[in-house]
Amino acid sequence: MSLVDVTRGDSILVLGLPHTGTELPSDCLARLNERGRAIADTDWHIDRLYGGLIGNVTTVRTTVHRYAIDVNRDPSGGSLYPGQNTTGLCPLTDFDGHPLYLAGQEPDAVEIARRCVMYHAPYHEALAAELDRVRARHGFAILYDCHSIRSQIPFLFDGILPDFNIGTNNGTTCAMEIETAVHDICRAATGYTSILNGRFKGGWTTRHYGRPAQGLHAIQMELAQATHIVEHAPWDMVPDRTNQLRAHLKTILETLTAWRSA
Repeated sequence: MSLVDVTRGDSILVLGLPHTGTELPSDCLARLNERGRAIADTDWHIDRLYGGLIGNVTTVRTTVHRYAIDVNRDPSGGSLYPGQNTTGLCPLTDFDGHPLYLAGQEPDAVEIARRCVMYHAPYHEALAAELDRVRARHGFAILYDCHSIRSQIPFLFDGILPDFNIGTNNGTTCAMEIETAVHDICRAATGYTSILNGRFKGGWTTRHYGRPAQGLHAIQMELAQATHIVEHAPWDMVPDRTNQLRAHLKTILETLTAWRSA
C-alpha cells in the first residue's frame, strides 16, 4: 500500500493529515482485538471536509491508521501531556481507555522501533520536504495540522469539547498574528464554540515544526466531530453541518494563504 499521499501546491500553506488513514498493516492487524480492528478513533472524513476549499494548497496525508503508529506523537515516546490521560506512539488503548490488542500481543520496544522506521519516518520525511520546498519558494511556510475528535470522551477530558480547538503550544509555534487571525475567525463563527490552547495545545507535529524564527509556522485545529459527523459508527457526515462548517474553514485557509509577516 502507498504509505503517504502528497498533493503539491505553490501557496504558503501546507495541510497535514496525520489521522485520516484507515489502513492497518497485516502484521499489526493480526495482533489487534475486535475493538482495535474497529478503528473508531479515526479523524473521519477530515480529508473530505477540507478537500477543495481552496486551490493551490499542499497536502500531506498518511494512509496508515494511528493504531499501528501515531505519526503525531514523539518518536522517542515522550508524552504530549504529562500527568494526563492520553494515547501514545503505538497506542495500547483507545480514547476510552479500553485495550486494543489481544492479550500478550502488544508491541514491544523492537516492534515500536520498526514501526517508526516503516510508517512514522516516511510521513515526516514527506512533510518536512514539502515545508522546506514551500519555505524555499516564499521565504516561510505555514503548516495547518488537521484533526478531529469526539466531543465527549471522559477518559481524556471533562465535559463537552469546544467546536474549534486551536493549538499553538501556548503561542510558541507560529507568529502571534496567525494565532490571532484563526482565533478571531472561530470566535466570530455564529453557533460555534472555540478555545485557544485548551485541552489540545498542538501535537508533536505542531511543536516539532513550529519554528517561527526560522520561517516555519505551525498551528493545529482539532475539530469536535459533532460539528460535521454522527459521532458513532458508521461515522456518517451530516451534509448541513458539513457545509456550514466548511464555510468557516474556507475563511481560515484563505486568511492563512493571504498572510504575510509584517
